[in-house]
Amino acid sequence: MKDIDEITGDVLNVALRLHRELGPGLLESVYEAVLAGRLVRMGYAVARQQPINIDFDGMRFEGAFKIDLLVEERLIIEIKSIERLLPVHAKQLLTYLRLTKQPVGLLLNFGGDTLKEGIRRLVNNHVSASSAPLREPINLGD
Repeated sequence: MKDIDEITGDVLNVALRLHRELGPGLLESVYEAVLAGRLVRMGYAVARQQPINIDFDGMRFEGAFKIDLLVEERLIIEIKSIERLLPVHAKQLLTYLRLTKQPVGLLLNFGGDTLKEGIRRLVNNHVSASSAPLREPINLGD
């Protein structure tokens, strides 16, 4: 099983290339379809428009919302094609992460001139290997 950070890196590389090749301004569904296709071609399991049920106050709501892309059943990708991201878009993805108990999500906005300013990586109680605590103190000298 690939590390979630490696999966995230692969998705970002594909997304950046996709934005350079297609440019901004297409519908979200176009970026979703092409991104999913390229990830599947790389060997990833990708679910598009994955319906999510919510249990609340003893009731079950079938298909309460849909995730744009779910990669390897662990990485949620929310795709936008708008002028600029707003705080509500990050809140939406954080809610998806919390309700599905997934560790990491990517918010990708293909609407800008470059994708760089349209990338947000959000975590839900995720600890990457690079941020693990040190086992021994490091002596930095005097």
